[in-house]
Amino acid sequence: MRAGCRFFAGYPITPASGIYKGMIELLQQRGDVAVSAPDEISALAYCVGASMRGFKAMTATSGPGWALMIETLQYALMTETPVVIAMVQRLGPSTGGATQGAQGDILLTEFCTSGGYTIPVLCPATPKDSYELTMLAFSWADILRSPVVVLSDKEVGMTSERVDYGALHEPPVVNRIHPDGNGNSFNGERRMYGFEYRCDVPGFISVGGETKVTVTGSAHNKSGELKKNDAETLEVLNHLEEKITSRRAALSLVELDCEDSAETLVISFGITARTMQEAVRNARRNGKKVSSLKVMSLFPVPEEKILAAAEGVSRIVIAEENLHGQYRSVINYLFTNKKVIGVNKIGAMITPSEIEYAIS
Repeated sequence: MRAGCRFFAGYPITPASGIYKGMIELLQQRGDVAVSAPDEISALAYCVGASMRGFKAMTATSGPGWALMIETLQYALMTETPVVIAMVQRLGPSTGGATQGAQGDILLTEFCTSGGYTIPVLCPATPKDSYELTMLAFSWADILRSPVVVLSDKEVGMTSERVDYGALHEPPVVNRIHPDGNGNSFNGERRMYGFEYRCDVPGFISVGGETKVTVTGSAHNKSGELKKNDAETLEVLNHLEEKITSRRAALSLVELDCEDSAETLVISFGITARTMQEAVRNARRNGKKVSSLKVMSLFPVPEEKILAAAEGVSRIVIAEENLHGQYRSVINYLFTNKKVIGVNKIGAMITPSEIEYAIS
């Protein structure tokens, strides 16, 4: 709400129902719109429609609901429509364990699009992170004209904790940019997808305004006209990826706890990052030289910051609450000539001792 969200649509699903309940109550109290949708497909479709009209919009779900939303997510990606999706993970697959935590939706969240486009994914570990990263998600969605996911987990989503409001950092609210008459223009006409360079983000034109806009999930040129593989349409399809990846450095968020002459770097995210931090403290008390890296922007992969953190160490430990090490499979290519160890578990949270064992 502090980020400027004025529309929420959702369908109750554990462990994201707290977000659903809060937004339904609080948005309506201040005169904005919150809709209880008949299903998850409708929920995201409502949000995309509200955003096309010019309003910041959000939904919240968990793994089964996300699976239903994927087609509409791709529509938002193709039409360059800003929208924020809070995805609170639980044990899967299918309906899985509704009240059991997990971190098993990383690959499903990021690699759900035909074409493999990069979706910005932020990952909070604490209530403070949740506040600050959600505000950032709304700004990124508007700046990039893209869906942005806040990927948390059951423990983050359903744990009550004390928060020092004075310690909260409030990122500035950034709103979407409207056409300036340059990149969006062609022969004097404003175009919904007009850009000069592939890395540019077109100014946003609201549906229902003075300018006629075409929003289609089909391949299209810069005017929104349906095309297949002409040069301009292919340029648009390349632009959808390059506008994100060209800003990789600005979209990289990590917290590094570095120890001089560390032999081991432990990497984690979400609730497991908190376990990692305790494990690292314990290992240091036992004389181990170890650093830790908490990743808060899983995608685009913060390559440069991970490489910088790993410089000089001989061993990488990656802890995540899933079966095979999903994020490890994504970033493993960065660790040439280093020993990489995964700490993985399902059905229960990873313990500090389990990470300490891998460090030793």
